Amino acid sequence: MRFINLLSSSGLIGSLRTGGRLIIRLAFVGSACLILVSHGESIAQETKETSKADPKVQWKKVLPESGLEGWEKTNFGGEGPVEIKDGVLAFMPGEPMTGVNKLGKDFPTENFEMQWSAQRIDGSDFFVGITFPVGKEHCSLIVGGWGGGLVGISSIDGNDASENETASYRNFKNGQWYEFKVRVDAKNITVWIDKEQILEVPRGERKFSVRAEVMRSRPLGYCVFQSKVAVKDWVYRSIDATR
Repeated sequence: MRFINLLSSSGLIGSLRTGGRLIIRLAFVGSACLILVSHGESIAQETKETSKADPKVQWKKVLPESGLEGWEKTNFGGEGPVEIKDGVLAFMPGEPMTGVNKLGKDFPTENFEMQWSAQRIDGSDFFVGITFPVGKEHCSLIVGGWGGGLVGISSIDGNDASENETASYRNFKNGQWYEFKVRVDAKNITVWIDKEQILEVPRGERKFSVRAEVMRSRPLGYCVFQSKVAVKDWVYRSIDATR
């Protein structure tokens, strides 16, 4: 019955009465089948994406509520002040970068996802420079670089975010919060902005690394470039690689 209703609502079937009997007339059967297949694939993909994370695995806070316990201000040289208050991480502009990096080794290196919100309050360069582990390697997600709009992964096979296939450009407004999500699993690195998937990098035989300037951000760190930035709601959880 669902099948008939779907076709009927799509205008792909008609009906006529002959000798008191209702005869269903199918039209454009091939198109109908394609719609159903596409609908099924969409549901399957949605199920696949949502099933990777076990709902029983709770999100964990990355940052302390206040202070820098478990973290330190990254010694880039020329960095500006950093503060965590009421769970919000605030960066003041540096010359050129300001950042923090996590101490210890209690953050997962495989099969995890993390999400956070950030806004560039003032400035015109990257307000997301988040370095994270990819197995035994590391890489960085850059958002708002090269004059304010570059998005990409740095580095892949020695090529930074402006030089590899992940590079794209978007308009980011100062004073506006944006939501970000990163997933690292055995096959891919996947990134979302405001719930829109913007890139997926197959890991395969690729080589991931970070630029020399952010080596101190490993294993997990966040930095900004000549910008005043706020970060909040930064959390992570493990995912099931077998799903």
